[in-house]
Amino acid sequence: MINLRQTVKQLIPQQLFKRLEPYGHLVEAILANIRYGFPSRGMHVIGVTGTNGKTTTTFLIHKMLYSARFKVGMLSTVAYGVGKDIKPQIEHMTTAQAGILQKRLREFKKAGVEWVVLETSSHSLAQYRTWGVPYEIAAITNVTDDHLDYHGTFDNYLEAKRRLFKLAAKNGRRLGIVNADDPNAQKFTVSTPRSVSYGVKSGDLQAKNVNLAVDHISYTVEAPDEKYDITVNISGEFNVSNSLVAVAVGREVGLTKGQIERGIAALKGVEGRMTIIDEGQPFRVLVDFASTPDAFSRFFENVRPVTKGKLIAVFGSAGRRDEAKRAVQGEIAGKYSNEIILTEEDDRDVNGAEILDQIAEGVKKTGKIIDQDMFLISDRASAIRFALERASSPDDTVVLLGKGHEKTIERADGVHPWNEIEITRRILREILDKPKQS
Repeated sequence: MINLRQTVKQLIPQQLFKRLEPYGHLVEAILANIRYGFPSRGMHVIGVTGTNGKTTTTFLIHKMLYSARFKVGMLSTVAYGVGKDIKPQIEHMTTAQAGILQKRLREFKKAGVEWVVLETSSHSLAQYRTWGVPYEIAAITNVTDDHLDYHGTFDNYLEAKRRLFKLAAKNGRRLGIVNADDPNAQKFTVSTPRSVSYGVKSGDLQAKNVNLAVDHISYTVEAPDEKYDITVNISGEFNVSNSLVAVAVGREVGLTKGQIERGIAALKGVEGRMTIIDEGQPFRVLVDFASTPDAFSRFFENVRPVTKGKLIAVFGSAGRRDEAKRAVQGEIAGKYSNEIILTEEDDRDVNGAEILDQIAEGVKKTGKIIDQDMFLISDRASAIRFALERASSPDDTVVLLGKGHEKTIERADGVHPWNEIEITRRILREILDKPKQS
């Protein structure tokens, strides 16, 4: 189906293909459901959508339900599986194509799964790829500008996200879980017969007394009838909101206060999300999937205050994706970082030098100068090595953004194996093993 789609895409005008494409995905989804026997029927499906935070939120909910002995499966950007049997997802997409999705749901069914936590992208909703999945709880993390290269306008993007809530309004619990701190909250609240809101500033479930540490966060949830003492063993203030979604789900499905608290604390990390790399080096290294302006802002706002020394950032921007965000991300990174190293990030068939120049225009607005505190190194492994060699103090932090958990990198000549975490570990070991010059 994918090869056929690519052939059709090359044969007809781009705008016509864009209008027809969702219906092609719909046919594929219908056929996949028929082939695999509508596997999600009878399952309780929790959908998580939003611009940022979807993956961590999905993991938190899954871990909490599994810890409470629910028969639960998970499908996310990073991984999929049942219970503790979690496998890496190698596809470069949040929600898999319909055939893969339905095949995995059938595997879940055979394994006795009763609950599914499904990370759901705006693309999959707009393209009807999740047709036949009986969502009954829909959760939104936040909505900011992203994927406008596909959706065209912010309103279209918003409506694609809202489609998840409209689907959940037809099944089972018919519940929407909404971020009260997001300016678009009301549009989601009215989309389901029942809703619960959460937030730091407001909401039915509100976080109080937030304490941020280098490797975890803790806070108290004030609900109308209960208080929860929450510890999330992943750093970043944004994970307060992500974990509040899990609290809301836990309350909805009848978990006790202890089950919710222990279940959230049980998650020790998500690959490529604020992942700390420690090979004995004297400075801090973080790998994160952040690749949107909003994710950049959230990331740097959390990392800058805990970095007393140099903050060195390595990142790029994917080819065949939203070009408008490149300079914006460059400016955000330049504002918070002492040094910037721009490099490849799935350039695909786009000229990598042009991408770096577009990002650099934003970085230059913060006063940085090429070859002084901003460097353009097209090969990503070389860029990582360069950054790591420029850090030395225990107060320094090197951050590697954009690839996170992904296991491939896409270049003009095709798809190549890539593992940012393992490559960084290897380079660090080589640097540490290098004899010091006297």
